[in-house]
Formats: sequence, C-alpha cells, structure tokens
Amino acid sequence: MPEIKREEVLHVANNLARLELSDDEVERLQYELGRIMEYFLELQKIDTRDVDITSHVLPMTNVLRDDQPGECLSQEDALSNAPDKIEGFFRVPRILEE
Repeated sequence: MPEIKREEVLHVANNLARLELSDDEVERLQYELGRIMEYFLELQKIDTRDVDITSHVLPMTNVLRDDQPGECLSQEDALSNAPDKIEGFFRVPRILEE
C-alpha cells in the first residue's frame, strides 16, 4: 500500500480543506488515503488504449427547448400573488443597512 505521510494529510486538511484534525483522525486518514491510492494503482494497470475518450459515461442530449419570445405578464398580473407590494413593486424585507 502506498505510504501517505502525516505531513501530506495535514497539508490537505489545513491548507486545502481548512479542517482541523485530531491525531486519531490524521492517522485514520493516512490509512484511508493510502487505500484509495492503492485502488488508483490497480486502475492504472487496466489497458484503456481501445476505449474512446468520454466526458460522461452515458450519452448526453439537451432536452431543453429553444428560447422563444412570448407574451409578458402585465405588472398587475405579475404582482397579483405577491404577499406584499407597494406602488407597483414587490416589497421585500430590507437586507442592507443604509
């Protein structure tokens, strides 16, 4: 199994993920990351020369329709279900201080 050093786990945790880990967690992650790397080494042994490059394992097709302009709601219709409105506008709670 590839050896993952304590310093490598701490680098990823502190600098990349902004995590604080206990000594037990560092030790456990050293083991788990080593197992993951071991699996990657097994995957590297697979001959993929005859496999087409793909960005997704399933064929992807766009199921959205083209945008087409249509009729707009009137201001009155747009505001008809608004819980609170004032002078023809939606009224919302203040989120910024003056």
